[in-house]
Amino acid sequence: MKKIIYSVVVAVIFIGCERLDKIQDDPNRVNSSTPDLLLTNIEISIAKNIDLGASMASRQLTNTDGVSATQYYNWQRGSFDNFYKLKQVQKMQEEAERYNEPVYHALAKFINSYLIVETTMVFGDVPYSDALKVKEGISQPKYEAQKNIFLRVLADLEAANLDLAASTNVIKGDLIYKGDVLKWRKLVNSYTLKVLMDLSHHENDTDLEVKSRFQAIVNNPAQYPIFNHLNESAFLHFVDSKGNQYPNFNNNSMQTAYYLEESFVNRLADLKDTRLFRFAAMKNNRPDNDVNNFENYGGLYGSALMNQNTQKAVNGLASRVNSRYYLDPINEPGVLLSYWSIQFVLAEAAERGWIAANPTPFYEEGIRASFAFFNAQMPEGYLTQEKVVLGGTNNIERILTQKHIASFMNSGWQIFYDNRRTGFPKFNIDGGGVLNQGRLPKRWMYPASEATNNNTNLEEAVNRQFNDGDTINGEMWLIK
Repeated sequence: MKKIIYSVVVAVIFIGCERLDKIQDDPNRVNSSTPDLLLTNIEISIAKNIDLGASMASRQLTNTDGVSATQYYNWQRGSFDNFYKLKQVQKMQEEAERYNEPVYHALAKFINSYLIVETTMVFGDVPYSDALKVKEGISQPKYEAQKNIFLRVLADLEAANLDLAASTNVIKGDLIYKGDVLKWRKLVNSYTLKVLMDLSHHENDTDLEVKSRFQAIVNNPAQYPIFNHLNESAFLHFVDSKGNQYPNFNNNSMQTAYYLEESFVNRLADLKDTRLFRFAAMKNNRPDNDVNNFENYGGLYGSALMNQNTQKAVNGLASRVNSRYYLDPINEPGVLLSYWSIQFVLAEAAERGWIAANPTPFYEEGIRASFAFFNAQMPEGYLTQEKVVLGGTNNIERILTQKHIASFMNSGWQIFYDNRRTGFPKFNIDGGGVLNQGRLPKRWMYPASEATNNNTNLEEAVNRQFNDGDTINGEMWLIK
């Protein structure tokens, strides 16, 4: 396999903070490059998507090294680090212009959309149209209303699909699809379906036209191709060379401090779901050594007091993560967007009546694809057992529950956002350890640097959105 060079632009969305004008003009970054090299680095920066904090917040993992802010829902400020990546996309467009390779402009429309959606999902309103314009004299960008951001994203994604369809350029530097334009179009349109589902609280908004846009894509595969197979997912494959390995390879904390979450283990055991054996190691205190015995697995309760969880772990009653997550340098690929997640989006859309279809085939295909991704053998009768099959009044809960299982150690924060949007699957907060007054947070506070460097625009955005100021419990437009 061709060696992947991981360099430049590896920034995590939830750490650090920086003023935007510094982000836009970093003297340590290259001033010129080719668009293909920039694309390679940008893909690496957005497609790893393996976040232990997201797994803890989503009640899949727990940690015993200390009181984790993500596990106990007491996080505070987020970061504008995604603007570093947006700057790199801007540079890729400039170089594409210089080298007369317009296909990179189409890719930029998608990547810009992806990055700004990731950013607005964290905070609510954020700078966008005025961002990255320091050369035009704008060092204090205004915050754009979240609805307007999504309207622009939908327009840019539409344009990206059309531009790619008309392109005759070769896409060089593409680690994800090796230059396959059709697969890029499928990614763009599949991602559009995901964004439209993120907007489900506003499905009747006449400006957004959520349902009609969704239907237009599903009903016209010639113009709007979408994922049709697991191998069309947007994956970043790792290789066994230094700097290019699975992000948690040789991570000592993964070996000693991370355990499966109890309600997650219980759900999988209750369903006789063999993906558990790919996620977890057997607990030390177990009845036998059969790796296929569900009784040999356990977890720590995500919201329980730290000392209770620590004692349970010492007593050997909880499963650490499967050793492949820290011993296998290749392990699973990073997931930018997966086939199975889009199958669950289609199932939810069918259940909501957005498309004239039975949700069951999409739902079952999503489950099958997830088992295949994790290289787990689906038990006979899994799809027909009473606790899995659709048909009752709790179909959306079951769809989101399976989506939650499928997102283990991949897909970043999306499943947490899905819970914020739907309430499913339920994340426990009753164990006595949750620090946010027993509540699930709804967002992150803005970076502290914004109060210093862009305070007027920050205050206007906060006052426009939240009655109680910039807090982690503020309800952004998206989920109202």
